[in-house]
Order: sequence, then C-alpha cells, then structure tokens
Amino acid sequence: MMLEEREAKVLINKAGGSAGPAGKSYRIALPPTWVKQLGIEEDSREVLLQFDGECITMRIRGPREYAAFLNHARDEKHDLLILHYYDGETLCTKICVDQTARRLAIENKTDDILSTAFGVNQMPNWEDWMSFLESRCISRQRDGLQYYLAQLGLERYDPLAIIRKTAGRMAEDACWIKIVEG
Repeated sequence: MMLEEREAKVLINKAGGSAGPAGKSYRIALPPTWVKQLGIEEDSREVLLQFDGECITMRIRGPREYAAFLNHARDEKHDLLILHYYDGETLCTKICVDQTARRLAIENKTDDILSTAFGVNQMPNWEDWMSFLESRCISRQRDGLQYYLAQLGLERYDPLAIIRKTAGRMAEDACWIKIVEG
C-alpha cells in the first residue's frame, strides 16, 4: 500500500464547559476516504491515538480486532499473555496482552457490561491494564500486606504474580481470571 500524505490545518476553538477563559480545543479534520477505510462509523468510532511526546506525529488506527491483534503479535514473536476473565462459570472477556509492545486487545463475550473486565472501555490502554490487575488484588495499603505476600510465597507486591497465585479472586464478587498462555 502506498503512503498517502495530505497537509491539514489544526482547527483552534475556544473551549467550552468548565474550561477557563483562555481555554482552547484543538482538532484536525480527517479526509472522509481515510475514515471510511478505517471502518469508523456512527456506531463504531473509538480509535487509538498515539503520540511519543517528542514528535508532532499521530497514528490513528481503527478499533483493534482481537484475533488480528493476537495473530500480529504472534507473527512478531512478541511476549504474549492471554487471560480469560470469568464471572462465576461464564467467560466474560478474553484479554490478549502484548507485553513487548505494551498494548492489549480484548474481546467481550457478554453484553453485560458489569461483568466485563474493563466495563464500557472497549479499547483499554496499558494504564487501564495495570489498574485492572491491581483491582483484582489485595490493596497495596492493606495492613498486614507483607504477611499476606509471604503466605503466597512472594517477596514483593506484584499484581500479576498475585493473580497467578489467587486467580484474581476477591471476596466482593464471583469474578476470577484464568491465565491461558504466558
């Protein structure tokens, strides 16, 4: 596929809502043909934006389809972690974590948002992943944490290591995690 480039202007508007008097919002209009190729439509318009903090470049990509994400990461020989998130005996979310690229893709297997791993978030990022792991573990601030970790055979607080020992089971719900690969 040939790389297509277009020049664009950044649209700068006065920000509304609770923004201060000097608040501004910035937008870039995308060519409709590109948006169509990405598969973005009224009912499917979540995208992943990337910025490295140094370059003024942005990569915009359509929603990550789980199987394609998994196949690509395997083709690249990345370090993968695949988990299944259950509510009781019901598989609710399949999670594929590319630990090399620090990205993930999910596939919800239920329409019950309250039973899915990331709720309404269909495109969790690395920070969402870290928060999810900690949400399925004992709190870092818990009194007696070192005793608890010693009982699990762990020397330090590591959410993934804790989940490997406890399956992410919590007293508050019937949810748990099965590590399928990794």
